Amino acid sequence: MKNTQNSLFSLGHPLWLVGFRPFFTLAFISGIALPLFWVVLWLDWGHWDSGPLSPVQWHAHEMYYGFGWALLGGFLLTASKNWVKIRGLHGGPLALAVALWFVDRAVMLFWPGSSVGTWVFGNLFLAYAIFYLLYSLVKNRKNDSFSDNFLFWLILPLFIVAKALLLNPETFTQGVAMTTGLFRVAFAPMFERTMVQFMKNAMSCPLPRWAWLDWSIKGLLVLSVAAVFLPPTAGALLLLTTAALLGFRFAIWKPHVGLQNFGIGIMYLGYFGLTLHLVLEGMSLWQGSLGIGAFSTHVFTFFCMGMIIPSMMIRISQGHTGRKPIFLGSDKIALNSMALGGLSRVILTQVWPSQYQTWISLAGIGWSLCFAILAFRLIPYLFSPRIDGREH
Repeated sequence: MKNTQNSLFSLGHPLWLVGFRPFFTLAFISGIALPLFWVVLWLDWGHWDSGPLSPVQWHAHEMYYGFGWALLGGFLLTASKNWVKIRGLHGGPLALAVALWFVDRAVMLFWPGSSVGTWVFGNLFLAYAIFYLLYSLVKNRKNDSFSDNFLFWLILPLFIVAKALLLNPETFTQGVAMTTGLFRVAFAPMFERTMVQFMKNAMSCPLPRWAWLDWSIKGLLVLSVAAVFLPPTAGALLLLTTAALLGFRFAIWKPHVGLQNFGIGIMYLGYFGLTLHLVLEGMSLWQGSLGIGAFSTHVFTFFCMGMIIPSMMIRISQGHTGRKPIFLGSDKIALNSMALGGLSRVILTQVWPSQYQTWISLAGIGWSLCFAILAFRLIPYLFSPRIDGREH
């Protein structure tokens, strides 16, 4: 008899055992494809015909709500089960979440606009994932390992609001800023939990923790989601204050030690990228537009998200399939490719703007190459059973 568990379309396949497996696969694929598609559009090699949605709107939406939410969904659907000690989304309900992610991609390509139908179908994935995550966290809050997980109660529903603003041409700038702010909040607890643990375990270097500092940073990051809606001076002060506290904690968290380890050093670079982004974003609100071409936003996407997301996927794809999380030479090449793409996007575009198209193209290629290298190594792990004999 044929073993149906070997079929990808069987709910017994390892891909459907836990959230990170299918959604990291989608993040790898979209991380490769979306920037290359954007380069094609940017160089005017392809014809864009997606109704009222501009190419820039599509690019911002797909990188945040396609790629970004494939990663965030995969991470939260995996981490939340450990946080509150539950089985987590798997099998048919997980396959439905993946199907709804594809529905959102189709809507953005073939049915964008402001109609009620577009709004409903374009938000099915977010609504489904957010409802499940909030239901799990709230219902099982007595078992929650982290007191700051209530931050997700606050920010996850706001993604639907931010997405609507991003897709409206008149509020696109506010939608991008709000979406960026929500991702900043999502990264904050991760820095605290992982960097402290990694430095203690791998480097025998405990990091100082002050509750007032940690909570001030997280509280200000939540407030900074709305910075773009405040008077410019107030919004700038909020962002710059948040950056100052992050920078102070960065300094006392012994970066000279953390940077000696490649995997941990990447976390420090991502933390620094977040801090620099907040400085630049605050200065932009204070003084008006700063740099060419969404400068501060791409500092965040390349040097915070672009550093942290690949390293997170490397660790989780190995650790949660029973393997020891290690960084191979190919992983280092991938992350260096991302870094070079980021330098092209945020530095060379500013110092040599006459070659802007070239730098944007190289940035997209650098991002795509990073995820192509990682996908080649890690996707087979996502499609295979754990090697330690555990089910999930």
